[in-house]
Amino acid sequence: MSIFDKVKEEALHQFIEVIEWLDNTGDTIVYRFPVAGQEIKNGAQLIVRESQAAVFVHEGQVADVFTPGKYEIDGGNTPILTKLGAWKYGFNSPFKSEVYFVNTKQFSDMKWGTSNPIMLRDADFGIVRLRAFGGYSLRVADPAAFIREIAGTNAQFQTEDIEGQLKRSVVTEFSDALGELKIPALDLASQYKELGEKIRGVINEDFTSWGLEVVKFYVENISLPEEVEAAMDKRASMGALGDAQKYMQFQAADALRDAAQNEGGGAGLGAGLGAGFAVGGQMANAFGVGTPGQAAPGGAAPVAATVACPDCGKPNAAAAKFCAECGSKIEVAKVPCIKCGAQLREGAKFCSDCGSSQEKQKCTGCQQELAPGAKFCPECGTKVETAA
Repeated sequence: MSIFDKVKEEALHQFIEVIEWLDNTGDTIVYRFPVAGQEIKNGAQLIVRESQAAVFVHEGQVADVFTPGKYEIDGGNTPILTKLGAWKYGFNSPFKSEVYFVNTKQFSDMKWGTSNPIMLRDADFGIVRLRAFGGYSLRVADPAAFIREIAGTNAQFQTEDIEGQLKRSVVTEFSDALGELKIPALDLASQYKELGEKIRGVINEDFTSWGLEVVKFYVENISLPEEVEAAMDKRASMGALGDAQKYMQFQAADALRDAAQNEGGGAGLGAGLGAGFAVGGQMANAFGVGTPGQAAPGGAAPVAATVACPDCGKPNAAAAKFCAECGSKIEVAKVPCIKCGAQLREGAKFCSDCGSSQEKQKCTGCQQELAPGAKFCPECGTKVETAA
């Protein structure tokens, strides 16, 4: 080989380039290959790996997008040559172009969350404030559109460069979807999957114009304010407690058992019973159960006396004559007729059996009330005149 041929071969080797990118970061979306002077020589090799796309930008415009594979720029078999039209100096002349590698894999560690509470009108609690957070996976669906709309001419574009913008968009769509669905706050936990799918579809309508696609969207938690959660806990406790009267009996039984195990004997028994009845009484008062006429703790009004309806069992005021629930007549205390002894309702003016007036007879001499059947007044001795 002559010296001229050797120099020619070495010059040819200098023209050959390998354009490829090995990502070792895990969060880089776009990487601009560092081509010296943006000049790509004839014979250069382009290697695009799986989950990558190579975008050629010539004179500020996206010229072509290459999918995974191996390409050789030889002036005939690469589509970019016809689109660029940059080979007017022959096959050995370089052309200026920028090569951007776009990572098309799923970026699955993306987080979102509400920085401020979301106001929501709820059927159970009225107006409530909700906080929520979760995650989503993202990928570049259209590399050319993503470079045009988002990445621009950045030499390296990472997920953190767009995370803030994406998070704001996600929270906005989440708030709109939550308001439109009108899911009660107590049922939100059972609707996380359905809510995530609906929000993903709405978000992709906006992200498509950026060349992005949300593959998965997760709602991890939706939390209520602490005071609302406390009220829910109290309501659940009341439901678990059940009958307050049975709870009082249970407390008394526990006190008896503890007193029997106490070495103090009778003193322990009395103290245990007292504690059991005291706690049981407090629980009964808290749930509106107590002895009629007994004052409630803290100086509250005494519990009103009631009488149960004989048909439906609904409690009614003691003076009620008919049930407020079913309209049935309520039987009250009985008193004997002053003449025949038949059982009458307390307050009756005439006997339903003999028709006698139930007003007590008075002495005609001194107006003293007489006992039933008296023949003489015990006060003045006047003879009692009986009706014919």
